Amino acid sequence: MATAKHIARTWLILCIITMICSVSLAERVLKEKETGNHVEKETKGFLKAMVDFLWDSGKGSYEPVWPEMKFDWKIIVGSIVGFLGAALGSVGGVGGGGIFVPMLALIIGFDSKSSTAISKCMIMGAALSTVYYNMRLRHPALDMPLIDYDLALLFQPMLMLGISIGVVCNVMFADWMVTVLLIIIFIGTSTKALLKGIDTWKRETIMKKEKAKQLEEEPKTGEDYKPLPSGPAGTQDEVVPLLKNIYWKELSLLVYVWVAFLIVQIVKTYTKDCSIEYWILNFLQVPIAISVALFEAVCLFKGTRVIKSKGKEITNWKVHQILLYCVCGIIAGMVGGLLGLGGGFILGPLFLEMGIPPQVASATSTFSMLFSSSMSVVQYYYLDRFPVPYASYFVLVATIAAFTGQHVVRKIIAILGRASIIIFILASTIFISAISLGGVGIENMIVKMENHEYMGFENLCTQS
Repeated sequence: MATAKHIARTWLILCIITMICSVSLAERVLKEKETGNHVEKETKGFLKAMVDFLWDSGKGSYEPVWPEMKFDWKIIVGSIVGFLGAALGSVGGVGGGGIFVPMLALIIGFDSKSSTAISKCMIMGAALSTVYYNMRLRHPALDMPLIDYDLALLFQPMLMLGISIGVVCNVMFADWMVTVLLIIIFIGTSTKALLKGIDTWKRETIMKKEKAKQLEEEPKTGEDYKPLPSGPAGTQDEVVPLLKNIYWKELSLLVYVWVAFLIVQIVKTYTKDCSIEYWILNFLQVPIAISVALFEAVCLFKGTRVIKSKGKEITNWKVHQILLYCVCGIIAGMVGGLLGLGGGFILGPLFLEMGIPPQVASATSTFSMLFSSSMSVVQYYYLDRFPVPYASYFVLVATIAAFTGQHVVRKIIAILGRASIIIFILASTIFISAISLGGVGIENMIVKMENHEYMGFENLCTQS
């Protein structure tokens, strides 16, 4: 009996101990799970915060701001700034978008993306006026037009393709991304252009001294001074009939690319955003651009075509060199479409590095921008990114300013005999653009951070 009671008591104690251990173990497991869940939640919370910062399909911060058009101090000041920007930009071959965008945002009161779109309209007007002016001029030292059509044929198709990509990126990218990209690229290109301008100025000084010395030694030779291609403007920089300066075959290929892109953009408006047809039409632009650029690239590689504006300098085109230039054209277009600029801030310094004379570099860069900027205007129009009355007014201002700037600066170059003035205008315009656009972008970033606004990617399918 006692043994039975002892056994029963022992089993009871063992059961109690087992229950206590089970409860303790269960509590420990629960605590570990809670701790793990907490860590997992913290990890997921951090990752989710990062994703939400950069992308939220149901959230967007863009709301267009279009001020009422009325004649007041804003229009007056904006017109003056736009006039100066178009005049300097057209001479430098950069379009002036780096001055237009801050003016439209800070003075007139447009939002950043509408400012970008209207800036493209102004660049188109300035480019149209500049191209008309330049198409009547001859090369400063060679018997050929001021505009190098072969050079344009190599870069323009890639520039057009890049513009289409850049416009899409403009819809999707956040403002702070644009600002960082802009500051990096602009400071680099302006520094490069400034160094090139200083080098050209020194070469011009040497040439002027040699000319003066030659005239002192042989005052009656009667020989005309013919400058080097990168030197000051000579007697051949003169006005001739427009038709004499047009190379119809090259111009036809450039127009073909523009018309093909235009047809794609128009047909795309009748498709549903982000549908299969929508993307097929977008990708059609790739073979259109590559086919023309590849034709010119093959001709340059084989030697059947040459960049005549480089003068007697022989260029053995390598495959990697041509590929690099095509990539630069795409990048120029992408950044131009993204920032509302013309792409000339990359093409201008690049042409100078290739050994192209400043006058020709500026003229050819603007010629290429005419096609790309006009296509951007079409794309932004179908995206409903700018008010037509405002855009029309500033296009008129830019058109008049560009023609005036070209006329005045050409006279100054003829008097001083220094084409390096164009390079210094190019460098200063790019640097001013970096400061102004960068400042505006940083200010917008600070305001959005203070207001805790969404600062990530926009949804292309709901924004376009």
